[in-house]
This record gives sequence, C-alpha cells and structure tokens, in this order.
Amino acid sequence: MDAGLDLEKNAPMSQPPSRHDNASISAGGNAAPRAEQEFQPPDGGLVAWSQVLAGVFINMMAWGYPSTFGVYQLYYRDTLKLPEAQISWIGSLQVFLAFAMCTVSGRLADAGYVKSTIIVGSFMVVLGTMMTSLCTQYWQIFLAQGLLTGLGLGIVFMPPLSVINSYFVTKRSSALAISATGTGLGSVIFPATIQYLIPQVGFPWAVRCAGFVTLCVATLSVLMLRPKLRPRKSGPVVEWDAFKEGPYLLYILGAFLFFWALYFGFFYINAYARNVIHFSTTDSVQLLLITNGMSVPSRPITGYLADRYFGPINLYTFQTLVLGCMIFAWTGVTTRTGMYVFSAFFGLAVGAAQGLFAGSLASLTKDPRKMGTRFGMVCTIVAFASLAGPPTAGAIIDKSGGRYLWAQIWAGLVIVLASLVLAATRCAVAGSKLRIKI
Repeated sequence: MDAGLDLEKNAPMSQPPSRHDNASISAGGNAAPRAEQEFQPPDGGLVAWSQVLAGVFINMMAWGYPSTFGVYQLYYRDTLKLPEAQISWIGSLQVFLAFAMCTVSGRLADAGYVKSTIIVGSFMVVLGTMMTSLCTQYWQIFLAQGLLTGLGLGIVFMPPLSVINSYFVTKRSSALAISATGTGLGSVIFPATIQYLIPQVGFPWAVRCAGFVTLCVATLSVLMLRPKLRPRKSGPVVEWDAFKEGPYLLYILGAFLFFWALYFGFFYINAYARNVIHFSTTDSVQLLLITNGMSVPSRPITGYLADRYFGPINLYTFQTLVLGCMIFAWTGVTTRTGMYVFSAFFGLAVGAAQGLFAGSLASLTKDPRKMGTRFGMVCTIVAFASLAGPPTAGAIIDKSGGRYLWAQIWAGLVIVLASLVLAATRCAVAGSKLRIKI
C-alpha cells in the first residue's frame, strides 16, 4: 500500500489544530489541516502524470464538447430558421449545467465516488448525444443536447480535477493546465467531426460519431484514474464557511464576470465571419478550429510559468486582461486575413486564461480533500454567468440589427472588469506587495 495513503489513514482527523497549526494560517485565512501537513503528494511519477492524462480525456468531453456549439449554432439557424438568441439558449443551458452540477459531483469526488460518478455522467452525455441525432424540433434539441447532455458534462468534470490536485503541490498549476489542454483538443476534434462528416453521412450520423468519440475517451479515463486521498465521507455538500473568506468571495466574483463573457467568442466568431466578413460556412468553422487549436499550447506554457515564476493568481489576472484587450481588438477586424490572424491570437489568449482558472483556485484551497467541494461551489455560481452570457450577446446583436460591435464592446468590458476583480483577490491575499508569487 502507498506510504502516503498510510499516513493519511493514520492521521488524527478529528483533533483540533494546535498553536503550531494556527500559525500556518495563510494570507487568505485558511488553516492548513493536519491531514494536509502529514500527507505528502508524490508531485510527479508515472501514476501521477497518468492522472493528468485521464484529466485530458475528461476535459476533451466536459469542455471540448460545449465549445463545439458554434457549429451547431450555424446548422440550427439554417435548418430551424430561428433567432440567434433563441438558438444560443441550447448551448447556454448545456454550459450552465456543466458548471452547475459541479457542486454535487465535486462532493461525490471528495467522498470517494470518482469512477462511479464519471460512469454515470458519461452515460448521460452519450445518451444525450445519440438522442440529439434523432431530434427534428427545437424543444427536442433543447431537452437532449441542452438538458441531458449538460447534466452529464457537469457530473464528469470535477472528479479528475480533484484526483489530480491530490497528486501535485509544486507542479500543481502545470498539471491542471496540462489536463486543461483536453478542452482545446476536444474543441478541435468534435467540431471537425460534426462539420466535415455532415456532407458525407448527414447530420444524424455525424452527431452519433461524436457520441462514439465521447464513449471512447470516457472509457479510457475511467481505466486510468487512481484516487489517492482517503475519501471524506462526512461533511456538507456546500462548505458555507468558505464564503467568509474575502479572497474566495472576490475570486468567485472575478470568475463570474470572466465566464459571463467568455463564451461569446466561441459561439459567435464563426457567425461573425460568415455574416460580416462573408466567409462560407465551411471556412467560418475553420476559424473556430483555429481558435480552439491555438488554445492547446498556451495552457501548459502558462501553467509552467505560474508554477515557476509568477504564481497562478498573478498570471491569471494578467492573462484575463490580455483576453479583454483581444476582444476589443476584434472590433477592428474587417478582412479575411484579419479574421485568421485574430482567431489565432484569440485562441492563445483564451487558452492562457482558461488554463489558470483551476490552478488559481487550488492556490486558495489549503486542504486538498476539500478541493472538489470548494471548486464545485465556484462552478455552480459561475454556471449562471455562462447561462446568461451568449443569450445576452445574442440579444445585443439582434437589437443592433445584426451588428456585432456593441456585443464585442460589452464582452471586452466585462472581461477587463473581471481582471480588476482578480487583481483585488490577489491584494486580499498578499496585500500591496508586488513581488509575492501567489
């Protein structure tokens, strides 16, 4: 049996912290629990990095699949002849549930139900995808792709993240950022599967092929995952005391603003290219693939920089500001060449910012056995931002007569504001000292 696990089993879990323990309270106000002090993650090795690979597979499904909705948005608009805002509610509900279910799945992961949770969630994703292939009306698509698939995506996301967090300390941001590259990979694989198979086999079978890809990556992740920490069977689903921590509350607000505007680019970059720059449907989808593909290399790079030099919260704040500036730059793109260049740099900026989301929160969570619960709480609150974001942008576009300028300005302002709130989070933890790595 693993020596680290033996230490965890023998740790006196119910004893109150001593004076020495109280002295280890971080700037964010968390006391380092005795279990964390005695438990030493391996911080590397074949098993540890295999958990990261399992996280890549899960992220391919959990977040690569929702990022595909830009392709569905165009297809549904052409076939159902519905307004942009109404169609985007399907993708928004899917993303909302993918976040909202994280409180439940995070607590289940902390309790030790890692593989069973992933199996249930994966079944729902595959079933929802297969049912989507049979749908012909808006309400059917809303229930299958929006509701059922979204519930499954939310259930599968948290368990691998909780497991990865328990294997790393000094390399934690890098490990979480590398696992997040699955989002970019899935965001390329799934849209390409749908877009390029529709002319060959039709929409229903193209969607079913995406379902088979989902089943494959889910099976691989279940086989690879090896939970390390002893399950935390007792404890609430929601850790209300976390809301008493100033840095945690500020982080939630910053994340809320960030995700409120984030999916505007994923949902509308190809629609903008087709409707404003006059791309063909196929060429406009290529822009989405470029954006998602360019997000892959930036995630591990920023994770490494966060661990080695800057700290996850510091770099997350900066990269969020860069992303907001990129959206403002989008307003000046008026040519085909400009769209290709913008898509590449936008993808780099999105990947760099998204890749630090989990690592930043992990740096505020001192007890690794609570990572699933605390991260799930943030995701559930962020879910409401993701639900409202694309329809808000769609409504602005519809009210502007099909022009995208005011929606772009709205998204840029919101993300810049998010970076300012994250900077306040950093100040709440470290004060005004600029050279502190956090």
